[in-house]
Amino acid sequence: MKTRIVKLIVVVTLFSMLDTAGGISLTPASNAMTETANSARPADSKARQLEGTWEVQVTLRNCQTGAALRTAPAFLTFAQGGTLVETTAVFSSAQRSPGHGFWEHTGGQTFKAVSKAFIFNPDGTWAGTQTITQQIEIGDDPDVLNSNATTEIVAPNGAVILSGCATAVAHRME
Repeated sequence: MKTRIVKLIVVVTLFSMLDTAGGISLTPASNAMTETANSARPADSKARQLEGTWEVQVTLRNCQTGAALRTAPAFLTFAQGGTLVETTAVFSSAQRSPGHGFWEHTGGQTFKAVSKAFIFNPDGTWAGTQTITQQIEIGDDPDVLNSNATTEIVAPNGAVILSGCATAVAHRME
């Protein structure tokens, strides 16, 4: 319970700082999030199964053969209300921004997530945008998820630069 209260205080403080800076505008939907967070929610709700921060091992794969090409760590944070933030070590932090996106429950123990990040050239100029689309499943252990993903990097002119596939296994960070 104390952890939820601390998380709520951090989120409210962050939203307040962003609102003061003109970065966002709080809407009734944001206020509904606060009300929901303060009310009792079943621990086994479908949303609770995915909400939180996860430590991920991403394996880039050959899309045709499924052969593993490279493995790297990442963090995924699924927030209440369907937003997503991710950071990966697949790229250098100088070459890729954190990803921002959304997630949704698709039925049973499955979810879909889509995130976008900016990609930069070695000289720091913007090279394009990466989109990652994930199909996520939580099995019998609610603290472990598996996902299959596709990724696409698109240049500022709209041309596809690169596309790929990946799988991931993640453990909930508590």
